[in-house]
Amino acid sequence: MKNIYFIGIGGIGMSALARYYKHLGCFTAGYDRTTSALTSLLKNEGIEIHFQDSVSLIPECIVNDTNNTLVIYTPAIPADSNELTWFRSHGFEIIKRSAALGHIASTKKTLAIAGTHGKTTTSTMLAHILAHSGMGCTAFLGGISVNYNSNLLLSKNNTLVAEADEFDRSFLQLWPDIAIITSADPDHLDIYSNEKNIKSAFAQFASQVKKSGTLILKKGLGKEIEKDTKANILYYSFDCESDFYATNIKIINGGFFNFTFNYPGGKIDGCTIGTPGWINVENAIAAGAAAIIHGATPQMVKEALATFRGVQRRFDIRINTPKCSYIDDYAHHPKEIAAAISSIRNIFPQRKLTAIFQPHLYSRTRDFANEFAQSLSNLDELILLDIYPARELPIEGITSKIIFDNVKIENKKMISKDKLIEELTNREIDTLITFGAGDIDRFVNPITELLKKKYKIQ
Repeated sequence: MKNIYFIGIGGIGMSALARYYKHLGCFTAGYDRTTSALTSLLKNEGIEIHFQDSVSLIPECIVNDTNNTLVIYTPAIPADSNELTWFRSHGFEIIKRSAALGHIASTKKTLAIAGTHGKTTTSTMLAHILAHSGMGCTAFLGGISVNYNSNLLLSKNNTLVAEADEFDRSFLQLWPDIAIITSADPDHLDIYSNEKNIKSAFAQFASQVKKSGTLILKKGLGKEIEKDTKANILYYSFDCESDFYATNIKIINGGFFNFTFNYPGGKIDGCTIGTPGWINVENAIAAGAAAIIHGATPQMVKEALATFRGVQRRFDIRINTPKCSYIDDYAHHPKEIAAAISSIRNIFPQRKLTAIFQPHLYSRTRDFANEFAQSLSNLDELILLDIYPARELPIEGITSKIIFDNVKIENKKMISKDKLIEELTNREIDTLITFGAGDIDRFVNPITELLKKKYKIQ
């Protein structure tokens, strides 16, 4: 196609596709509801973007070229979108984001990473191992890699690293050569209704790994995930004996870890990761496993992990001083929050942990209110914001208060986000965490600057 038009271009997955098609030489443009740092970067890269759902703003070269235009949309876009409705009524070829990624993947050797949490960091680690080693890959990532300042890596070879998203069953568009499944906890119950259905979807994804390929499973996920898989199955773990696992785990300065990477037939002593937290050791075991199966040497894995700098908004340590520390994290599921708090306690023992949490989606808040409250009760202080609705309309009776009332700590407070900076200005902070997948990311830089100024941090 000569022209590619994106409805919802500012999403992390959509923007990576937009960059890919722009690289191929296609005229690339799109619409999104709001401006963001990511849409600004896309515009600077020569991609035309507007922020009103209006047919009159679609570039004329797209409007007038039905036969040479592909329209890609995200399922987060409302079904009654003006632009989507117009394209449908005028005979354009229209596909979901997942179908576009599936088409690209069908022409390459695909290494896909799935999981209700852990997939973004693990896929970015795997892409970094292949890029740093010189093996190379094209990679579509679910976050911005700090090493490459992008969610897209490009290579002339035939290897593709793809984050396999379970939302809307998107990952069922992929038929990988190598796949990792990091987790399969209940989530997106607005799509799946119950845990049985989400497990069934992961089982179907696992069954789509090519017979000649390899499925790498987090140990303990359950036999129902692998029951229909024809591929070779291997297991990984943080520290339990498996095909791939860590031993001799030692915490060093700043929460970084040193460990031995055990793999079938050998071990890699003295591994370190350029990002702190025990959870990143577990992610590194999964990424390293896939890289070794793909053909990377143990030395390549060791060297790349030491230079890995993380993913923006994934356990992103913005300030780290004895007087004040600040971590930003995308966690928006109770188990993600619990794992992050556990890692932070490990890195910053004896420190007072204050978290700001913005719940994401009314349906997720309704489905996991008790679990959120339980995870957040592991904090010392909580600042709870209103629910970020994303694609949803309000649900009667569902507000942040149903989480707040069950958080079992005394120092907790509910505020609107427009009061957040004022609240932090008047509060003593030791270690601060921001959690959430909504627009809380827009506060990260202002909070960083506020704390640096307040505590005279260079």
